[in-house]
Amino acid sequence: MRWFNVFGFILMAILMVPNMVYFTKRKEETPRKWNNKIVEIIEQIGRIGCTFFMIINIPGWWSDWGSGELLTIYLIVNTGFVVVYCMIWTMGFNRNSVLAALALSGIPSALFLFSGIAIRYVPLIVAALLFAPSHILISYKNAD
Repeated sequence: MRWFNVFGFILMAILMVPNMVYFTKRKEETPRKWNNKIVEIIEQIGRIGCTFFMIINIPGWWSDWGSGELLTIYLIVNTGFVVVYCMIWTMGFNRNSVLAALALSGIPSALFLFSGIAIRYVPLIVAALLFAPSHILISYKNAD
């Protein structure tokens, strides 16, 4: 794995499935109660950055796995994040509770931050630090 992170690509694809299902089935039912353009812009910059940097490794900006143990830890922890995310998403699909909103925004945020730290990839860490607080705040403010 040099520039293309196949593991990151698979993780992102799995994370996107519940979101695509949700927005295709409920787009009209999802009014935003809270709008803050600055926070939304920061969230989108972080979201795009996290998506890009989870999949694309800029040569010289990230550390290789170095050992099979680090790759194993990366895969186990991130698989755990994705499994828990999908379980919570499935259980909370018909609810818009604060707890579900915080879990469904916090888990991907933790996944991105952990991934950046694990491979010492500063652009992903920065993107995650932009995405996490803004995404969690927006999710919290828009939950019932």
